[in-house]
Amino acid sequence: MKLTVYLAGQIHDHWRDELKHHAKEHKLPIDFVGPMENHDRSDNIGEEILGKQPNAILKDEAASSFNNFRTTILMSKADVVIALFGEKYKQWNTAMDASAAVSLGKPLILIRPKELHHALKELSNKANIVVETPTQALQALSYVFE
Repeated sequence: MKLTVYLAGQIHDHWRDELKHHAKEHKLPIDFVGPMENHDRSDNIGEEILGKQPNAILKDEAASSFNNFRTTILMSKADVVIALFGEKYKQWNTAMDASAAVSLGKPLILIRPKELHHALKELSNKANIVVETPTQALQALSYVFE
């Protein structure tokens, strides 16, 4: 059996690379997908496809249409969603993706530091598993294969 795992969360550091590396080290049969990690491409995809937009709001609207399209396809094909909430960046996209996973009935592993317990209590209650680190999330996935 092979799993496809959607990695939801901020794209400003290398948490995905670390998780993928550890999964490979442990020889877990997992394919990882997720949001566009090239921030400039994500911000500009609407104009790349539709052409120059008249203002910043319409540029964002165009980009969000294509990013949501991509996310919907990849998440619907995923077997599991891991959503990481960190302390440094605003987490709006992570919250949206985690909520979409719940709505789609996708198994959800929520990674959040204990400092965010109160802010994420309702979403945490909807997740299948809540952990504090990417390593713990990978251990949860590893358990599936035992």
